[in-house]
Amino acid sequence: MKQFLQIFALVKPYWVRAMWNIIFNILSAFAALFSYTLVAPFLGILFGTQPVVAEPVSFHLSASALIHNLNYYLSKVILQQGKVEALLVVAILVVVMAFIKNSFIFLSNYYMAPIRAGVEKDLRGTLYRKLLRLPLSYYSEARKGDVLSRISADVKEIENSIVSSLDMIFRSPITIILYMTTLFVMSYKLTLFVLILLPISGWLIGKVARNLRGISMGGQRRLGSIVAIIEETLSGFRIIKAFNAEENFTEKFDQVNASYYSSMKKIHRRRYLSSPLSEFLATIVMMILMYYGGRMVLNHSSSLSSQEFIAYIVIFSQVIPPAKSFSLAYFNIQKGLASFDRINTILHEEEPIRDKPDAIPVSEFKDSIEYKGVYFRYDHDYVLRDINLKINKGSTVALVGESGGGKSTMADLLPRFIEPTKGKILLDGYSVQDYKIKDLRNLMGIVNQQPILFNDTFYNNITMGLDVPMEKVVIAAKIANAHEFIMASPEGYNTSIGEAGNKLSGGQKQRISIARALLKNPPILILDEATSSLDTESEKLVQDAIIRLMKNRTSLVIAHRLSTIKNADEICVIHQGEVVERGTHAQLMKKRGYYHKLQQLQSVE
Repeated sequence: MKQFLQIFALVKPYWVRAMWNIIFNILSAFAALFSYTLVAPFLGILFGTQPVVAEPVSFHLSASALIHNLNYYLSKVILQQGKVEALLVVAILVVVMAFIKNSFIFLSNYYMAPIRAGVEKDLRGTLYRKLLRLPLSYYSEARKGDVLSRISADVKEIENSIVSSLDMIFRSPITIILYMTTLFVMSYKLTLFVLILLPISGWLIGKVARNLRGISMGGQRRLGSIVAIIEETLSGFRIIKAFNAEENFTEKFDQVNASYYSSMKKIHRRRYLSSPLSEFLATIVMMILMYYGGRMVLNHSSSLSSQEFIAYIVIFSQVIPPAKSFSLAYFNIQKGLASFDRINTILHEEEPIRDKPDAIPVSEFKDSIEYKGVYFRYDHDYVLRDINLKINKGSTVALVGESGGGKSTMADLLPRFIEPTKGKILLDGYSVQDYKIKDLRNLMGIVNQQPILFNDTFYNNITMGLDVPMEKVVIAAKIANAHEFIMASPEGYNTSIGEAGNKLSGGQKQRISIARALLKNPPILILDEATSSLDTESEKLVQDAIIRLMKNRTSLVIAHRLSTIKNADEICVIHQGEVVERGTHAQLMKKRGYYHKLQQLQSVE
């Protein structure tokens, strides 16, 4: 119930449309009820049992007054023009009321459409913004495919299963209450009898739907696994083919797909059971009512005439479709709540990296960056231990060491992509945690080992949303040695580079990343093995661009190829999460320690 109320709260921004939906549902129910009450006079005219009403009553909003006055006008038609004309009048009235009723139904659905689409849009937007706020550590654990499944398939399931049921929830109770009130007025004895039978059928329907939510949760989880495998397949397509691993991946996919098939088979069977079950139970109730009520009419123990009893049955028959819709909505809601539970695991995920209430704004870097006794761990084992390092403004500090030693983790701590387990990182004497995150990151430019580009134009990949004139973009691209190949493309800076920049070479991608950092013009640079995956020619072009980028800036450089950091002001050797050596290139070579060993392994003198 709590989760459903949370979903219902999503409708709050659309409350005006929801009110119009309810109003038109009420009007459509009244129009339908009026057309069904015409059954009694229609039968009375047909079989000659319609009593003549000589005088109308004064107009007021009540069913008895409306029926009395309707019978008065029908009596006038019968007396003046005959029964056949009276039948025609009743038929025309029924058609008119049917038109009015269906017009109101359309209008109610007209106002429901923006509610359904809006709730889906808002929920997906909320989920996307939450994903952007989560730390990098979350994505080291979560499967990308499962996250994609939640923001696409699960959100759509909520719209299909729950929001689509809101119309039933708004309309069905109104219709049921109105019809049951009318039936109670017509015959309270019969209606009390009905009220005993309906809860029994409702209990049986609820029992069938009880564990649908758990089955649906498993199904959505398996769908997430399917999306994850597809995403991994597309990302690693070249490797799968190179190692002839198609059969292995096919078998893995088939296993998950078969498991999803099994879950969905159970879900669909239960959903398909809801409609025939509710219809069968409604038929039983109807037959019991016809027998019980018919016996009362035949024994003259009821105030209802035979034609009024038939009208009672007709009106009661119209209680069944909304009751059936209500039971179907219950099944749908149980399935949709399973998706909402999966989305809630993301929405309620802790956000450890956020601004303090009294966060300090910062717009410039003045003095130094300092790591003081920094420790970091992901699970149980420490990745970094007791890191102490000072980077003065304008200097270049390089981090070297084996892969997995903690170099990238050190770099990720500075812009607060992750937080230290112990210790502090100071920027101009204040902890980076004291600054506003947006301001802190505005001081930094980052170039990664694997260039991160987007399926957009050269211009948009360089500007990253900044409103910058083309002249400045061209200057940044020229300094990054990227202008020439950009202009050689079909539409220059407006050329799309494909998904993840797959239309470009590795060196070209990296030079676009450098142009992006240059355009931002940050005082602090983080270069994470920016040339490690390039060929010699590309490396030279990129290295020239990096030297220009680093000019007059404070740089933290993670280096794989040691030849690129010979001129660094300080080189720190990281081994198993600790700083084991530090100094200039010449100093470390004299020590003939770990750094010297790395140099020899790379055959660099």
